[in-house]
Amino acid sequence: MNEALTTLTASGETKDLSTMVKQFPVRDGEKPWTAAEVTEVADELTAERERLEGELVNADAELSELLRHSGDGAGDDQADYGSSALEREHELTLVNNTRDLLEQTRHALERIAAGTYGACESCGKPIGKARLQAFPRATLCVECKQREERR
Repeated sequence: MNEALTTLTASGETKDLSTMVKQFPVRDGEKPWTAAEVTEVADELTAERERLEGELVNADAELSELLRHSGDGAGDDQADYGSSALEREHELTLVNNTRDLLEQTRHALERIAAGTYGACESCGKPIGKARLQAFPRATLCVECKQREERR
């Protein structure tokens, strides 16, 4: 079991995970969270965080290499210059997407530790246990997410 989840500190107070999960909101008709379910989600998020941190290190190194050698061998050919620029832009997009996903993963782990996991950050209603098990980084309930996407 993830040692950080057996006891958690929220506001300087140590709490037991089995006690905390009872406070995690669920939608009508869903069974309450269990410590085992939250531990499974947290372990998945922790593994994802570690994977993303490794990817980010590699992607940053690749991007630095591309930027360092961006003028090498391109000559005056506009097609070569355009191809190099497109490759740099693509790599930068990948790095930014990885950073965003890493931040979402860290935020989900922080919410578990704080005891706020499962509550919509917009309206405060339950996100839904099934939704969180499918997408553990979700911070909005379905209704708020749909409203956000319409904007």
